[in-house]
Amino acid sequence: MELFPAIPYEEWRDSKETVHRFAQVVGKVRLAASARRNHWWNVPFHLTGRGITTRPMGQLDGNPLFAIDFDFVGHQLVVSVLDGRVVSFPLAGRSVAGFYESLMGALDGLGIRVRLAIPRPFDLPDAGRPFAEDTEHSAYDPQYVNRYWRVLSQVAAVLEEFAAGYSGKVSPVHHFWHTFDIAHTRFSDRHIDQPGRVDSVTREAYSREVISFGFWFGDDTFRAPAFYSYTAPEPAGLAEEPLEPAAARWADRGASHLALLPYDEVRAAADPRAAVLGFYESAYQAGARRAGWDRERLASPGGVTDPYLLAGRRVPRVMFR
Repeated sequence: MELFPAIPYEEWRDSKETVHRFAQVVGKVRLAASARRNHWWNVPFHLTGRGITTRPMGQLDGNPLFAIDFDFVGHQLVVSVLDGRVVSFPLAGRSVAGFYESLMGALDGLGIRVRLAIPRPFDLPDAGRPFAEDTEHSAYDPQYVNRYWRVLSQVAAVLEEFAAGYSGKVSPVHHFWHTFDIAHTRFSDRHIDQPGRVDSVTREAYSREVISFGFWFGDDTFRAPAFYSYTAPEPAGLAEEPLEPAAARWADRGASHLALLPYDEVRAAADPRAAVLGFYESAYQAGARRAGWDRERLASPGGVTDPYLLAGRRVPRVMFR
């Protein structure tokens, strides 16, 4: 299967807008029914062999243990309960309002009681319109939606490989329904006191110094998919640091900079995987160097922290069985 297939923003924009809102509906169920984790790690989706999943949730709030999965191969939404009961319905041919009604009905039929604190989109142009009233967004191209999941899966594999090189605190590789991106974040142990005017979502997400890496599919402000990285808070001189490969650049966001590598430039590279790994590594080195991280201490080459293996010394042979 082709690595990093074409997914031009304009060609699937309408389907993307619909699926993004589907994801926000399910994401808000996850937010309401899961135990809170630092930096909101409980909220994003994880990849599966057929789509994305909330992972199991409930139980602590009196609900049965359940999970919601998007199947982007069969194009179904699947709600599963630990006792084996399952309800599913097709994704295509539904507006956001229809999807919301079907999901709430499926949960109710399974005895799952979840109240969404704010049943509207988060940080989208139609954030003031309830999901139950959105009959505008209903486009669903199965070919492009399946390709979106395939791209997510391929990027996730590269991010997992990149994640192996760091031994400090890291996030999972996860898919955010807020910005519809997939990301992995490295943390230092430096606490960041966010100003009181900062919203609670940001205060929790950035309560520690971070360097984040990811990929998103584009939006109306940047109409193309791209790999990205940023350091927060941004150290002085970050945008003066070199990036690899040559197609990568620093984008000025006003108060900060974003390292960008266009997806189509990666697709044209002789070794796309190596291009992405090189980009992430150069962005990490730039942020870590400027922020004064102990890069040598935090290194985990090839996912190894065992000093005997790193030194090339003979070690007893142990097999996991």
